[in-house]
Amino acid sequence: MSEQTAQGAAATQASAAEYRIEDLAHHSGATVRTIRAYQDRGLLPRPERRGRSNVYGDTHLARLRQIADLLDRGYTLASIKELLEAWDAGRGLGGVLGLVAEVDGPWTDEEADRISRADLDAAFGGKPDEDAIGEAIELGVLERIPGREDEFLVPSPQELAVAAELYEAGVPLSAISGHLRELRVQVEHIASRFLEFTTEHVFARYLEHRPPTDADAVEAAAMVRRLRPLAQQTVDAELARAMRLFATRHLQHHLSPEPPPMRDDEPRPVVLPSGTIRAVQRLVGAENAAAFITAAAEREVQTRTLDSLASNHPGSSEVTQMH
Repeated sequence: MSEQTAQGAAATQASAAEYRIEDLAHHSGATVRTIRAYQDRGLLPRPERRGRSNVYGDTHLARLRQIADLLDRGYTLASIKELLEAWDAGRGLGGVLGLVAEVDGPWTDEEADRISRADLDAAFGGKPDEDAIGEAIELGVLERIPGREDEFLVPSPQELAVAAELYEAGVPLSAISGHLRELRVQVEHIASRFLEFTTEHVFARYLEHRPPTDADAVEAAAMVRRLRPLAQQTVDAELARAMRLFATRHLQHHLSPEPPPMRDDEPRPVVLPSGTIRAVQRLVGAENAAAFITAAAEREVQTRTLDSLASNHPGSSEVTQMH
């Protein structure tokens, strides 16, 4: 056998790797139990049977890595099965994965940073506050780094910098975290509405098939890239308009000898305990919390108005006696 022929045979052998189930688990990062569960659910092809042994190949390893990637992106096993069946039937999966990657990609140019425990304490008064750190971790403002007790990951350095500035200006940490929780409910509602709006008017035509065709997925990914900055730009413009409007009114309120009366149709801020907001979020979801609180308040006002009218009516006692 020539040297060239030997090299070709070695390359073919290397490309046609074979694994026992334990070896496949080691290379893929999945457990043996998980691999068998995927087989039972039809997510993974059956291995080749050789005597008493099951033999797996590179196609099984690639499939396991695809499944793990889709699970990391938030897909359910049922959805993954649909995608993989489409792939096996000859419909491309590349466009769908490209769409998933586009949606899962960063929605901001800001990059995460790290901060030491000493610098964090110094930015917030110089005194360790375990309760405040615990709440910051719960809110996702800080993330623990495995094996590093003296350092934290900061997903949004801008958000942490704002909190430090507010604290230095005299705002208590409890008020800052409560404000962030309230703000997050409002922003999540805006994001949900923007996605519903764009899905109805833009993306519905790309999502007629389940899963979408490769061509539709590629076009939808390109559309996501086009529309990605629009939500941020709209919120920035509207926030600037609202801040200019309300800042002027606040200044007039505090500089005038007598504050100007508020119009009946003017929105007014209401402060709720953070525990109440969390309870409502658990009940109806964060995206529906603001609407639920508004509806509950309006219902209470209407009930009390009806009770007042009934109690003031001359015949109300007679009606009560009749019932």
